[in-house]
Amino acid sequence: MERKGSAAGAKGNPSPPAAGEAQRPQPPLCVPGGGGGGTPARGQAGAAAEPAEFIRRAHEFKSQGAQCYKDKKFREAIGKYHRALLELKGLLPAAGERERDSRGASPAGAPNPGRLSEEQSKTVEAIEIDCYNSLAACLLQAELVNYERVKEYCLKVLKKEGENFKALYRSGVAFYHLGDYDKALYYLKEARTRQPTDTNVIRYIQLTEMKLSRCSQREKEAM
Repeated sequence: MERKGSAAGAKGNPSPPAAGEAQRPQPPLCVPGGGGGGTPARGQAGAAAEPAEFIRRAHEFKSQGAQCYKDKKFREAIGKYHRALLELKGLLPAAGERERDSRGASPAGAPNPGRLSEEQSKTVEAIEIDCYNSLAACLLQAELVNYERVKEYCLKVLKKEGENFKALYRSGVAFYHLGDYDKALYYLKEARTRQPTDTNVIRYIQLTEMKLSRCSQREKEAM
């Protein structure tokens, strides 16, 4: 009977650790209701400030690019505009992600961490539009113009802002020099609806119509 009692006592009181074995620290006791009043972690505050910092740097690089363009330092300007776009990369969700977010929207009033505010989203898009438009303008100043790249940048602008006059006009110019006269005429006429008296637009429309007329004449002769 005594043996059973001593065994029970041993079972209820575990032996202390052997010599040389470190005593494990006990986890802190949880105080009910004490988790809500703590100070937010530094990482959370930093994450909230991150988008604003990226936008600030992008705006700074864009301004530097504009100054380089004014100084006719077009290669340097291109580098600055690319740096600005790099700062913004990943801030705006892709179209598929936006669609998922809209379908799985948070309840009204619930916080949506890691997302830009409406004002920040508009600022990011405005900077992107300015940068792509300016990149196209820089490329058009080169001795050997990469019209394929000009077209690419202008179409990026039009995807975000379909009535942008500069992008419409430069798209028309790019398609003209790439030999796609039908598309060139389309974009140039769209540009003319925005600024009917612009002499450059009118000139390129005339040039494009002449090219189309010649192509049509050749087709008739070939038949």
